Amino acid sequence: MDQLESFLSDNSDRILDELFGLIRIPSISSLEVHKPDMLKAAEYWKKILLDAGADLATIYSTPGNPVVYAEKIIDPSKPTILVYAHMDVMPVDPIDKWNSNPFEPVIKDGKIWARGANDDKGQSFIHAKAFEYLVKSGTLPCNVKFMIEGEEEIGSTNLGKFCEENKEMLKSDIILVSDTGMIAKDIPSITSGLRGLAYWEVEVTGPNKDLHSGLFGGAVANPINELCKLIAQMTDENNRITIPGFYDDVVDVTIEERERLSQNPFNELKYMEALAVNELQGEKGYSTTERTGIRPTLDVCGIWGGYTGEGSKTVLPSKAYAKISSRLVPNQDHQKIALLFKNYLESIAPKSIRINVSVHHGGQGYLCPIDHPAFLAAEKAFFSVYGKLPVPVRSGGSIPIVSTFEKVLGVKTILMGFGLESDAIHSPNEHFLLENFYNGIRCVVQYYHFFNEKG
Repeated sequence: MDQLESFLSDNSDRILDELFGLIRIPSISSLEVHKPDMLKAAEYWKKILLDAGADLATIYSTPGNPVVYAEKIIDPSKPTILVYAHMDVMPVDPIDKWNSNPFEPVIKDGKIWARGANDDKGQSFIHAKAFEYLVKSGTLPCNVKFMIEGEEEIGSTNLGKFCEENKEMLKSDIILVSDTGMIAKDIPSITSGLRGLAYWEVEVTGPNKDLHSGLFGGAVANPINELCKLIAQMTDENNRITIPGFYDDVVDVTIEERERLSQNPFNELKYMEALAVNELQGEKGYSTTERTGIRPTLDVCGIWGGYTGEGSKTVLPSKAYAKISSRLVPNQDHQKIALLFKNYLESIAPKSIRINVSVHHGGQGYLCPIDHPAFLAAEKAFFSVYGKLPVPVRSGGSIPIVSTFEKVLGVKTILMGFGLESDAIHSPNEHFLLENFYNGIRCVVQYYHFFNEKG
């Protein structure tokens, strides 16, 4: 560790300069105007990995944005770690809410402020620099591969096919990802599970045109009213989802794991205060952290129809719309749930309206057992840096590509995140604590050694 500390001290300015060079590339994958920036980011990553000590680094084209692959094979008989990261970032809107240029990183209050500072340029650079140290110090204990994509923020549209076509090249014993977070800067955690996702758009049609609400109200079904009634029927008084068969594949979490999960020092009062709500609600029989981690949910993400402009317009609308999503737990199949939702909504819709349910997208949940050898190696790595065992966390969010990795490549993923909830990822003024950045490098270096012992 003394050797690592010397490396970090001697190279800190260079490391940050290199990270800032990556951050300055506005690699926004959702905007076509930034297509050239995606290639620029890929070329930057190729150079960074070659300079760090990779034997080879290649940019692969896809129907969308490129994928960078690099490797360092020290001995084919040794274990192999595949590092996954993404080079694309979210748009910066609303730009007027930023306190500084989102693509000109600033260090202030011990934090890096910029788009991508955390998600995922800062966190992915942890792995680049841990790898560089291990190579240049002659202490790399196993083989390393990197796969860095440019479409994570738009659903990793082409990465599944890339993995299918390159299974042998991507062959590894474990996949290592830093695209999640910690409970607090002094409370390390490892994300042991991710929820899946199903997403729909619902269109309800009543009359063939907007009508005068005075002349037709009470005689013709109002699509907005009926849509609200349908939505209300999808959960019961205990906030359980009423779709038949929805819970069939949900696996109950063991008592032992629920006890480990409960070690999260969650303060419900502060949570409510931060959100300016007077009461929390959710599925009966579960704590707040369990409701957002180990249980499935159903939420209306948007609803609209009729007249919403300034002033009033007495109209009975022809159409109403809603966007609805469901967070799924491991073992729930998003395609099955999508069909169950569609069938149920159509079955309870009255004849006075026509309903159309469109499936947008979805992804599977993911679970890594907390007694998996690679998970235990991550626990040791965190303990060696923080002096305490990390808390296993079931994240309420989704990273659909992680379940694809398991399905296509046949290996588990370890989610060692170093961001904080307060880092404002996807929002104005995104930032990343420098302390977490450097501790991340320390943890990843240690992980390689502990994982190699397991290998």
